[in-house]
Amino acid sequence: MNIMNGKFVMLASALLLSVATFAQKKELRAAEKAAKGDDMTEVLRILKEAEPVMANASDEEKAQYFFLKGNAYMALVEKKVDTDANMAQAANTYKELIAAEKASGKQKYSTQAATSITRIKGMLINSGVAATKENNNTEAAKKLYEAYLLDKKDTINLYYAASTYVSAKDYDKAMELYNELKKLNYSGKATEYLATSKINGEENGFATAADRDKAVKLGTHENPKTEEIPSKRGEIYKNMALILVEKGQIAEAKKAVSEARAANPDDTSLMLTEANLYLQTKDFDKYKQIITEVLAKNPNDAALVYNLGVISANANNNADAEKYYKRAVEIKPDYTNAYINLAVLKLQNEKPLIEEMNKLGTSDKDMKRYDVLKKKREDLFKSTLPYLKKAYELDPQNEDIVKTLSGVYGALEMTAEKNALKANMKK
Repeated sequence: MNIMNGKFVMLASALLLSVATFAQKKELRAAEKAAKGDDMTEVLRILKEAEPVMANASDEEKAQYFFLKGNAYMALVEKKVDTDANMAQAANTYKELIAAEKASGKQKYSTQAATSITRIKGMLINSGVAATKENNNTEAAKKLYEAYLLDKKDTINLYYAASTYVSAKDYDKAMELYNELKKLNYSGKATEYLATSKINGEENGFATAADRDKAVKLGTHENPKTEEIPSKRGEIYKNMALILVEKGQIAEAKKAVSEARAANPDDTSLMLTEANLYLQTKDFDKYKQIITEVLAKNPNDAALVYNLGVISANANNNADAEKYYKRAVEIKPDYTNAYINLAVLKLQNEKPLIEEMNKLGTSDKDMKRYDVLKKKREDLFKSTLPYLKKAYELDPQNEDIVKTLSGVYGALEMTAEKNALKANMKK
């Protein structure tokens, strides 16, 4: 009797398995039919009902199930139906598909799924950039972080997400992402291989110099150039330190930057960050010590010297700022930003002159003082001219340079020069 019962159980199990297999195939065929009819809501309804029986499905059927499901969500994204939610569902489903096929060793849909994930990543990045332009930094940071989670090898999106959270003033979330970058020892330092497309005039990047040179040789591109992307560690630790300072955790801020420097002794951006931190906390002796160390390490690095000028200017130490900017253009005579900043330093001195001039009355004494101040203002404008003219020569399309130079020409009653500048902009 026991033997008979055992046989009965085995037969019943086999029958149930057969019924389940039939149900899986039936549901998948129904979902495929609905997909061909472009009824994605129906596809998802059918697949939802099929969920309980998919546990016993074959590897091939599971893969097909995930593929149909992911495609249905993606189709809804294309139709702009609840875009964010369906995009997330599509990405998660495709990831499940890839994991399932990897475990089974049979890869039928993985390539298509990976392509869709890449597409979703691009959509998230574009959406993040658009949100940034609308000053919706919280939404932008969220989208960029989601793009990173889809492809963790592309760590630049984690970096941009962290920076955007800083812009959104969500310092806790920014700190969380910066700590993740810290664990990854991310630097962002790289070399870009660029060339201009002859088709649309856009500058394209290439994976290697060989790929770029091949495109130039084939005639599709021109103007090849190589650009070094500097380390972003300095900015990362600077922002981490600023967040800690904002929270009143000065000691922790100094410790974080010090540890970063110890781990990356050759990264001068971190030295600048540490110098800036001591400057902010008014530890001028330590600041000068680090600056001296920085200059000794790279005395002829124009970008480094320029950054020292920026730090000094931010600290209202204009004398040092002017010294560093002038040194930067000595090293690199075509350093446009250094010329601009030299002009800005000079023009900052106009405001107190104008304020005093506006307070003067009409007495003989006041009129004499007015003439003195007017002459000082004219001399001030004349002193900026060499820097502005050089900056314009190097970057004639820069609207800020043109506007400032035009204003100085106007103040100095250099009408011919101002008109010539205006005429050149119309060409």
